[in-house]
Amino acid sequence: MSYVKLPEFEESGYVVVDSYDQSQDPQEWRDIEFVDWKSSGETRFAPLASAYGDMECNGFWHHDPPKTDKDGVWVPANAARAPRLKARAEEPGANIGRCRVIELQPNDYADCIWNLHQDDNNRLNPEGTGWIVRGFFNLTDNPDSYMILREDKNDPATETRIPLPAGTQVIIDTQRLWHAVWHPGPEPRYCLITSWESGPELGGWIRERHPRTRVENAPLDPAFLEAAQAEVARRQAAKEAASGAMVDVMSEA
Repeated sequence: MSYVKLPEFEESGYVVVDSYDQSQDPQEWRDIEFVDWKSSGETRFAPLASAYGDMECNGFWHHDPPKTDKDGVWVPANAARAPRLKARAEEPGANIGRCRVIELQPNDYADCIWNLHQDDNNRLNPEGTGWIVRGFFNLTDNPDSYMILREDKNDPATETRIPLPAGTQVIIDTQRLWHAVWHPGPEPRYCLITSWESGPELGGWIRERHPRTRVENAPLDPAFLEAAQAEVARRQAAKEAASGAMVDVMSEA
């Protein structure tokens, strides 16, 4: 038995749909409570839906009882302060797991590549049910920032760079793709991130919004890419050396 998956994700692992007119909405992310939760980069998160409605951002499987990233419970205080963001998360009609606003401080390209990661969305998800994907709705206007996606974390040739002006709407199989955001700044970037269960509801919502499964990359100087990869390799080597030194110290203790 396998999971229910949507055909739109087969080719590239992501879908970009019609942009949203973000200028018509209130800036509700300014009114909600953020918690000091780290992901990739210098971040904070404001939970709108969590495992059991608490003001926290932990993976649903870390709770008692544990559960998969579905059936999220709205956090009363933040959901009340951000009714439009809540409505946008609910718009596809799909089962919602984690739902939160991320605040990302400015970074550089090498930082972004260093922070590439895959999500563990489908831990405890029963086979035969819908595969969990994540929606990213860019709230602030960051046209010079990019969602960086890679099939292979260490291969720039597999990279997709999706620009992030206000209203950009991207749905990503983040368990398949390595991902992080390159945000030159100068101000923090805000984005609504929602876990959705794949199924006819989400599929119908996507198909109504002219989905694109490929985005043409903005060009980057090959020397710039090479320098960033070299910096990431340097950091990885330093990390491994530090880890090895710690093992040696422990073994001598």
